[in-house]
Amino acid sequence: MILNGKTAIITGGGSGIGEAAARCFASEGANLVLADWDEAGGTRVANQINEITKGRARYVKADVSSAEDVKNVVGCTLTAFGRLDILFNNAASILPKPLEEVEEEEWDRLMAINLKSIYLAIKYSIPELRKTKGAIINMASLNGLVGQRQNASYAATKGGIVAMTKSLALDYAKDGVRVNCLCPAGVMTPLMESWIDQQEDPAAVRKSLDDMHPLGRAAQPEEVTQAALFLASEKASFITGVALPVEGGASLGY
Repeated sequence: MILNGKTAIITGGGSGIGEAAARCFASEGANLVLADWDEAGGTRVANQINEITKGRARYVKADVSSAEDVKNVVGCTLTAFGRLDILFNNAASILPKPLEEVEEEEWDRLMAINLKSIYLAIKYSIPELRKTKGAIINMASLNGLVGQRQNASYAATKGGIVAMTKSLALDYAKDGVRVNCLCPAGVMTPLMESWIDQQEDPAAVRKSLDDMHPLGRAAQPEEVTQAALFLASEKASFITGVALPVEGGASLGY
């Protein structure tokens, strides 16, 4: 088990990619702290993992844009497991609409959830990650590398994550802490499924989403999770500052 004895914080661990990562990391021996505002989802995932691992998961309710909540997550991690080796900043929200239709409050909330949360999580985790020479994985997006119509606000947050990841990789290299980010395209998470169902023609939207990937379909959360597992593990011991596309070739076509 490649994460045996390590402890990971996963934000947004109550569903989607975060849930898949929690199950994957647990299967590879990690202790887990799942931070999520969704108490039902976070509790469900932690309980299911604990049935298999005999208590190696904890759920902590948190608004990841709140400094106090994030500090509490780190404190609970140390109380439960005594160390921190992996920080997976996965929590995010979406806001697919033209920029001129975005209200100021929506913009601020999106920036807080997608970008400020990563600043806070790293700020309060880095003292512990220095001790273990740990790994940070940030969830960016293909939108952080290329543009997308009617999604400028979301792309701004993800582009910021890519730039922050590269800068922090330089800052923390001397401490032995690796910082990388993932850049998926379409991933069939509950959030994505819900958005598709809200469209006028869900079947057409689903086909368009499949067609944008040369591999012919969107990713499953578990496929993105495998990339996160690699970056979290010693198999990626000489990789830092990378924005890794996990996008089925979506960036290649015209």
